[in-house]
Amino acid sequence: MIRVLKPGLSDAEKFAADRAVRETVERMLDDIAARGDAAVREYSAKLDHWEPASFRLSQAEIDALIASLPEQTVKDIAFAQAQVRRFAEAQRAALTDIEVETLPGIRLGHKNIPVASVGCYVPGGRYPMVASAHMSVLTAKVAGVPRIIAATPPLNGLAPAATVAAMAMGGADEIYLLGGVQAVAAMALGTGSIAPVDMLVGPGNAYVAEAKRQLFGRVGIDLLAGPTETLIIADDSTDAEMCATDLLGQAEHGPTSPAILLTTSARIAGEIEAEITRQLARLPTGAIAGQAWRDYGQVILCDTDEELLSEADRIASEHVQVLTREPRWFLERMRNYGALFLGPETNVAYGDKVIGTNHTLPTKRAARYTGGLWVGKFLKTVTYQQVSPDATAMIGEYCARLCEVENFAGHAEQARLRVRRYGGRNA
Repeated sequence: MIRVLKPGLSDAEKFAADRAVRETVERMLDDIAARGDAAVREYSAKLDHWEPASFRLSQAEIDALIASLPEQTVKDIAFAQAQVRRFAEAQRAALTDIEVETLPGIRLGHKNIPVASVGCYVPGGRYPMVASAHMSVLTAKVAGVPRIIAATPPLNGLAPAATVAAMAMGGADEIYLLGGVQAVAAMALGTGSIAPVDMLVGPGNAYVAEAKRQLFGRVGIDLLAGPTETLIIADDSTDAEMCATDLLGQAEHGPTSPAILLTTSARIAGEIEAEITRQLARLPTGAIAGQAWRDYGQVILCDTDEELLSEADRIASEHVQVLTREPRWFLERMRNYGALFLGPETNVAYGDKVIGTNHTLPTKRAARYTGGLWVGKFLKTVTYQQVSPDATAMIGEYCARLCEVENFAGHAEQARLRVRRYGGRNA
């Protein structure tokens, strides 16, 4: 039996919050589309207290910011990027162009062509999200995108040096110190000073995610990566300390970050609240993590691994940590997740920051139908065909008859023309 011991906010409460975000974003996008740079500047001044002469950083400014960092920080960024690059290159190598002869004289193929231009949003504000630069900028570079621009907000009125360093080291062609809806709108729609891109990628808060949703169609997007989610699947082989640590480690992202404990252990379910309270008291980000746990945290107690599996697939969480005796049992059976972290030796922080897999992942149950950001997201798989004279005379007859079934006379004539011209007989 599945028992929800601690529910989060109701769906109705979440919907009301989403509606307010949706309406605000719609007004902002309309304004930026109409007024371009002037609107972007006003929103930046109002929301980020940031109004420089130019939002784009010069090469001299980028070099100075990198030089301001401790040498170890630059080395650590390089190490993390080497891991992300290595995995992305392996993924790219798996995506090959193909050409096959399906029938004599009929050759079909596909090519993987990089998107021409991409805008990468790197969140900032409360936390300078250095790692998000690796995940978007560097991965787009490995895919072969010719123009990569990146934007991140100022941090307390200053450029976040480590984030800018990661953008530059990852291969960004243009770097803008600009945040929020105004940043993604400027990159997608274009302004007087920013040429528009073909695709937007990167995580962000609820407003950024909603802006990407509303802009989809005018530009491509990677996915709707909203507030961070984490799900812990635990049996009695682990303990409340590790479960609480890993829940709060993601809840600190923001006050709307869902953190769910799914367990077959009544012991852990009974101990988790006290352990959460104990850790919050000493966690520097405890105020944020505590609010997320209060409003969006859940504890669900199950009787069997099969119930854990069905609930995990229903929840379809962005991050899923499997703290069980046999974590690969879930790897073999689970269908809906952004990324799996198998066993107590790994954790979401590794995936977020350094291990090499991409941390831009589906949220709000989007894992039911999509995976996360990866090198393939930056590639268009396009098809082509080439047909010999004999083959076109043969397949044209099939095509003409099938077009007539659908009452497409013009389509049928396209096929018949080839039959007449290359088949040497009337049709």
